[in-house]
Amino acid sequence: MADYPKERKPAGFPDFIHLIDLASETVGGKILFATDDFFAPAENLIKSDAPSFKAHEYTEFGKWMDGWETRRKRIPGHDWCIIKLGIQGIIRGFDVDVSYFMGNYAPRMSIQAANLPEDKYKLQEFPERGIRMGAEATSEEFEAIAELKSENWNYLVPMAELKPGNPSSSHNYFPVHSQQKWTHIRLNIFPDGGIARLRVYGAGQRDWTATDPKEPLDLVTIAYGGLCVGFSNAYFGHPNNMIGVGSAKSMADGWETARRLDRPPVLENDENGILLVPGCEWAVFRLGHPGVITQIEVDTKHFKGNSPDRCKLDGCILTTQEEEDMIKQKWDLPDHKWKPLLPVTKLSPNQNHLFDSLTLELQDVITHARLTIAPDGGVSRLRLKGFPSSICLLRPREKPSMRFSVKTGFRANL
Repeated sequence: MADYPKERKPAGFPDFIHLIDLASETVGGKILFATDDFFAPAENLIKSDAPSFKAHEYTEFGKWMDGWETRRKRIPGHDWCIIKLGIQGIIRGFDVDVSYFMGNYAPRMSIQAANLPEDKYKLQEFPERGIRMGAEATSEEFEAIAELKSENWNYLVPMAELKPGNPSSSHNYFPVHSQQKWTHIRLNIFPDGGIARLRVYGAGQRDWTATDPKEPLDLVTIAYGGLCVGFSNAYFGHPNNMIGVGSAKSMADGWETARRLDRPPVLENDENGILLVPGCEWAVFRLGHPGVITQIEVDTKHFKGNSPDRCKLDGCILTTQEEEDMIKQKWDLPDHKWKPLLPVTKLSPNQNHLFDSLTLELQDVITHARLTIAPDGGVSRLRLKGFPSSICLLRPREKPSMRFSVKTGFRANL
């Protein structure tokens, strides 16, 4: 195999930044409360885009800042805000980004979390915040948020100092080792100041007991706990992007590999019109729940000049220990362990491809899936819809109709 960088990730960046931001506004994250929003509202914390800076921009309240910035405190206490996660799940780490807050950043912070049932605290009844710049929390808002008793929530990050810097060095990373599911977080800053963005990286966790046995679910989505556990190359984009929430916004929101260096100087087709290019790239995913895959979606949206030529999908059953062993062995799993779910299939640029799985009966459960692309390129989304193993036995056996077409004599080095 050609020798080239496996992934373009600067040294010192933690692995958890490849997970989904559970608090982002794009997945439904919401600010429920903030003690103060004088210079800039807390809603900026959960914006999906990177913070920006406008050197000469001012508002009626002061310097325009792309983040959450409170007034200089002249009363006892400290500032804090409550964020409802858009995706409930397990938190693996935080990125507290203070980009452009050089002389006004919050010098210290801590983060608490809770798992709150909606019906118990009537979370939907909190007052709408509206436009908050120049404002502080009202007595009614303090009274409403007091019901959550957030001061008693679990500490995921105890009080820690923040370090400012230019945008490339202003990220303060904090790993989290809790295995508990969380729905809300409380960000405390001491005593006041500004933070540009708060990223809450983790994986979703679904209540599988509430699953409708008649409706297939995307078993690999990161919102339900799916996770990439191995890949051959992720130079331009991590495979976890493929199992993200919603449609891809651009190529940056998908999985894209480097161009293979072992491609021939002049490309040719075989007698069947198939491109003769050696090599392949792959990504392995652990499903959010063991189950049966019945529908496969491979979306190359946005990849117009760099989509793969073809792909295939396989599944297997692994224990936790076997997965750990495979990670150490770079996923050198014997071929007979993999069950074919989708044969080698031609892909088109900038197009969503829908297929039925090769699964012949609904008792054919898998825990992991491997997407293989050839020779290289990008995929924006991978959806593996089916039924969790706990309800497979409730459904009749059936043989799905085949909706994909495969060229006769189609060969690939996959």
